[in-house]
Amino acid sequence: MEGEARRYARTHEWILMEDGQAAVGISEYAVQELGDIVYLELPESGRTVKAGESLGEIESVKAVSDFYAPVSGEVLEVNPALQDKPELINESPLTDGWIVKLQIENPDELESLMTREAYDAFVAEQT
Repeated sequence: MEGEARRYARTHEWILMEDGQAAVGISEYAVQELGDIVYLELPESGRTVKAGESLGEIESVKAVSDFYAPVSGEVLEVNPALQDKPELINESPLTDGWIVKLQIENPDELESLMTREAYDAFVAEQT
């Protein structure tokens, strides 16, 4: 997966288009802020979401945080490996730790998301 193709939301989710589907996960910064992830409450396949809507919750040793849809679409798949091993997100947030795959409703919404460079600058402002 090519890092430059990812887009990032202000809520620290990333999205990467692959084979007409969008893999979605959380950024390294979000993982660092959350700490060790111990439990996930994730959506059912087939659920339709709007950009900015909560897809579920991520529970870590520090806090419980919502996980948001960076774009509108239908949940096609939830990463099955996360059921038994939620810490996979900590170990590999940009590859094996993807959380859901979406069928994007409006590809134009991708344009409102940040490039990696813009996201890095955004994170630098937050810290």
